[in-house]
Amino acid sequence: MNCEAIHCFDVATVRFAIYPDGFDGPRILAEISEDALRDLFGARGGGDSLVRACQAHFGLIEARALARHRSAPSKAVQLNISDFALPAVVAEVAGF
Repeated sequence: MNCEAIHCFDVATVRFAIYPDGFDGPRILAEISEDALRDLFGARGGGDSLVRACQAHFGLIEARALARHRSAPSKAVQLNISDFALPAVVAEVAGF
């Protein structure tokens, strides 16, 4: 699991890369909202904190992004709080 992520202040997201077919396949850019990173993944500070939260929980974030991409490959992948609002996901993030 390799998290290539940057904070995009202008759109209030963290942009990261996913590789649906592995590292030999295409690179897809996806985004997760600052709100999701703050409210669900524990980011507390500025851009560096948001990127660290994305990196720390990248397994879960990447899985959601890959599922979204596979369900609609021609659409942009933009994750929000509602993408993680399932009880099992909340429990996983909380460490239960």
